[in-house]
Amino acid sequence: MPLLLGIDIGTSSTKALIIDGEGAICATASAPLASSTPHPSWSEQNPDDWWASSCAAVRAAIANARCNARDIAGVGLSGQMHGSVLLDAGTVAARGERAGVLRPAILWNDQRTAAQCAKIERLAGGRAALVRLVGNAALPGFTLPKLLWVREHEPETWPRVAAVLLPKDYVRFRLTGVLATDVGDAAGTLLFDVDRRAWSPAACNLFDIDPAILPPVLESAGVAGLITRSAAEALGLPVGAPVVAGSGDNQCGAIGAGVVEPNLILATLGTSGVVYAHASEPWRDLAQSPSPASGGGGTRGSASVPEGAVPPPGRVHTMCAADGSAATPGHWSITGCSLSAGGALAWARDHAFGGVAYDTLFAEAADAPPGCDGLVFLPYLTGERCPHPDPSASGAWIGLTSRHTRAHMARAILEGVALTMREILDIMRSIGVVAHACRLGGGGTRSSLWRDILLAAMGVRGQTMQTEEGPALGAALLAGVGTGVWHSVPEACRRTIHVREHIEPNGALVDRYNRLASVFAECYAALQPTMAKLGEQR
Repeated sequence: MPLLLGIDIGTSSTKALIIDGEGAICATASAPLASSTPHPSWSEQNPDDWWASSCAAVRAAIANARCNARDIAGVGLSGQMHGSVLLDAGTVAARGERAGVLRPAILWNDQRTAAQCAKIERLAGGRAALVRLVGNAALPGFTLPKLLWVREHEPETWPRVAAVLLPKDYVRFRLTGVLATDVGDAAGTLLFDVDRRAWSPAACNLFDIDPAILPPVLESAGVAGLITRSAAEALGLPVGAPVVAGSGDNQCGAIGAGVVEPNLILATLGTSGVVYAHASEPWRDLAQSPSPASGGGGTRGSASVPEGAVPPPGRVHTMCAADGSAATPGHWSITGCSLSAGGALAWARDHAFGGVAYDTLFAEAADAPPGCDGLVFLPYLTGERCPHPDPSASGAWIGLTSRHTRAHMARAILEGVALTMREILDIMRSIGVVAHACRLGGGGTRSSLWRDILLAAMGVRGQTMQTEEGPALGAALLAGVGTGVWHSVPEACRRTIHVREHIEPNGALVDRYNRLASVFAECYAALQPTMAKLGEQR
């Protein structure tokens, strides 16, 4: 039976996963990654660390599976999105046979490019015009602002750029020697026409980006290249095994959870918090009318802006889904990403709660009442992307009094993240997304407390999955489609992805969070001017 390998290049680790032709997991392994912060709000990694960690994780997975590596029939890749990998002509000509990038990759959570984002929207004729052009607003995490920053701040580097890749594409380049990306990752660059599923000549011309430095674009299950001899020796893989395009971690995570049909969403609680919906059309967030009131009962409006305010367009992202193959183009996705979810809890544990065990924090938080006796937490510790595209947004406990304990403070973090994800879902609903059920992913949803808080805040039924391997599993399934194990991505998901548990939201909690949502939204609205002033001091 053929084996399939999925590699997921994350922010804190690289994971390798091996499955058989029935979708059963044979083995997993991971290798750590470290980020650097040369300046406040910056976040960078060395792309060659991704390669080293991929080699280590794949070799460990093969050893754990006790399989014959020659049986690996295909490889798929998933990865953190938006990061800018810049190659010079010599590295491109070497076709992956040597290490070397022009500078460290600027990551998805880097916040240095506010000025470039403003410039992009100005050149496009405004945020709404940009959303119409490329499906998304200009946010610091996206790729184009990073390219403009390098062009403006590192003029000695920019003329040497011969190719721009995304993180998982660099690992594939080292595997195959082929420059390529996929429609899902390309849609997160601000240089891509999400309707046509191709690079946008209009965007490239508008922002003065030479299309020649952008790689060819494939559907996610399309074969991009074959493993070279040197790569095979480095990872212990068979020479000539096909490597499919793969996709970004959000898209592959959706495949790994079987979210490939309408009316079903995926909510993940990792370092960031993401709400993902499959879409039959490339809907855009072009909200230009005042927000209705939100809160208990009736039709919910967007809680991310105060009643009567005009919300900005582009708060959620229109991307290409990873459900396409070489023969059949895929669909689209609507995604909202809050930058600090599990990251907010990790920060509090390490810097405010004395390094106490997570199990202890969750147990204490369970003893605190819903609503935390009037305490809320804004989880904007690294700026925010959605529901507030605001790099100067910052975190806060609000309503803190002498009666509050660590239990209240911990639960307030769980609730603040959940209410933020509720706001994301409200925006998605306003542009056409229907959520009959929510599949759950990420380490945070393994906590039954956080899971119940999240489902109640969002007001949806939950589904846990028998397998929780997420993006790495999605990448392996894409490899299976690309190599003919399954005819299509939906077929692969039907045959391999199964629901373990259906969870109804707690009615009393739903009512409590419906009442709390408008207060939570008012906190950001009231503090945003102060956050901006404080941001100028950092």
